[in-house]
Amino acid sequence: MAAQEYKLKGVKSLDLGPGAKEEVEVEGIENGKVLLVNAAGTVQALGSKCTHYGAPLVKGVLTKSGRLTCPWHGACFNSKTGDVEDAPALDALPTFKVTERDGSVYITGEESAIKSSRRAPNFKCNAAGDGQEEKIVVVGGGSGGLGAIEGLREKGFGGPLTVISNEGYLPIDRTKLSKALMTDTDKLAWRNKDWFAEGSVEWVDGEVDSIDFSDRSVSTKEGKKFAYTKLVLATGGQPKLLPLQGFKVLGNIFTLRSAHDTKKITSAIGEKGKKIVIVGSSFIGMEAAVATAADNDVTVIGMEKVPLERVLGEQVGAGLQKLVEGKGVKFYMGAGVDKAEPSNSDPSNIGAVLLKDGTRLEADLVILGVGVSPATEFLRNNSIVRLEEDGSLKTDENFNVVGLKDVYAIGDISTYPYHGPGGEGKFTRIEHWNVAQNAGRSVANHIVNPSIKTEQFIPVFWSALGAQMRYCGNTVGGWDDVIVDGNPADASFVAYYTKGEEVVAMASMGRDPAMTQSALLMRTGAMPKKSELKGNPDVMAVGVPA
Repeated sequence: MAAQEYKLKGVKSLDLGPGAKEEVEVEGIENGKVLLVNAAGTVQALGSKCTHYGAPLVKGVLTKSGRLTCPWHGACFNSKTGDVEDAPALDALPTFKVTERDGSVYITGEESAIKSSRRAPNFKCNAAGDGQEEKIVVVGGGSGGLGAIEGLREKGFGGPLTVISNEGYLPIDRTKLSKALMTDTDKLAWRNKDWFAEGSVEWVDGEVDSIDFSDRSVSTKEGKKFAYTKLVLATGGQPKLLPLQGFKVLGNIFTLRSAHDTKKITSAIGEKGKKIVIVGSSFIGMEAAVATAADNDVTVIGMEKVPLERVLGEQVGAGLQKLVEGKGVKFYMGAGVDKAEPSNSDPSNIGAVLLKDGTRLEADLVILGVGVSPATEFLRNNSIVRLEEDGSLKTDENFNVVGLKDVYAIGDISTYPYHGPGGEGKFTRIEHWNVAQNAGRSVANHIVNPSIKTEQFIPVFWSALGAQMRYCGNTVGGWDDVIVDGNPADASFVAYYTKGEEVVAMASMGRDPAMTQSALLMRTGAMPKKSELKGNPDVMAVGVPA
């Protein structure tokens, strides 16, 4: 459909200050809205909704330099071009030319773009390959791998691109597995098969079992061999199991990492009304508890004093425990698991979990949320690469594996120097879906423009704990105090984690866009100090970030 001119309802002039934004209706298009922004001195119109989950961008944060960030999950766009700058958005925003005349303001654009508020990035590519150019192989089809391949094609890489994935499906929104126990991979998929075909991405369903770094080739269990000039390792995490009596042999004990897992869990729950025991009180365990609590009898076992204590501290963790108890979930905290006992009716399946203090918890099924290890088993006996103690790969700021040329590692398998607040370049491994995708984008930038310094991003994650919790920053260097404003038990709070005077991380519920504002301020070193936030805990009071 050809672009045409549309009048903006109620807009008389383009008088917007730097960093200002306004959502306006488009006349003649039902539910048609655009976002008017002052993008670093130029007023223009953009799509009004984030392309990730549809958040209203008018409620997000626009910096004076023109960086527009979603209020919910940290997706970031260049407001001049609409291009994606930070995950988790994959599609860009459409931009529309604005004209002012006779006391009215008009935009020029296609109706479909105005309504959808999204623009597919440049991904199409005809990589025939003459054998002389770069051949990039990506191992892993999760968030990191997706960020890398989308970034490579967007940035103009036109050579052969191969993805080897052992998941058995195309990249999905993995966050919805623990948050909603979704099982339909077609509904969860970010892109369909045709999308990758149009981008000349060779998608291989297979499991890598060895890499010859000197020969620059990757081999799979299925007996195939793939040559590369650059290699991106993005194999993700492997859920940990419990090395305790009964847990390795009994059925109906599940981990929660893939769509195959959610299919098994929902099948075991069946007609509802089941006794579900969840071992582990961190994010996966807590999300699974909230997702199953409405129709089942759910119990969480945690070793900590309160859930999520390691990440969020005792005060916030205790409040979130109350919030989740309100959904009917029971907690056994400060508890140790002793063993799993078989069911009387079917001895091949779990019947109960025994705690070290003798408590017996009946269970129709058990979900384990006891952490993940880097999925690098295929490199354990490799003579060239050395794994860290936790099984991860040490990388530099560009996610280049230390000591290996043209090999990158991203996501759960990457231990990289963290330069956010309190990081001081300490090597850390961050298991966030968002971090993996941003790292993939960083690698794509580095491959296409190796002379340009890799921009550091602030880690962001979110969690469904009866209400949406948002978090940014990282506590790799530790924290010694927390400023809490509001009440976590009421799902309305902000918490600033500090080391000395510096805020190193923050968490919030019901206070959007406080997390987005904090992440932008952390990125530019402009986050208020602890003493300032004690006086006024509203980070929005700082005003528009530079």
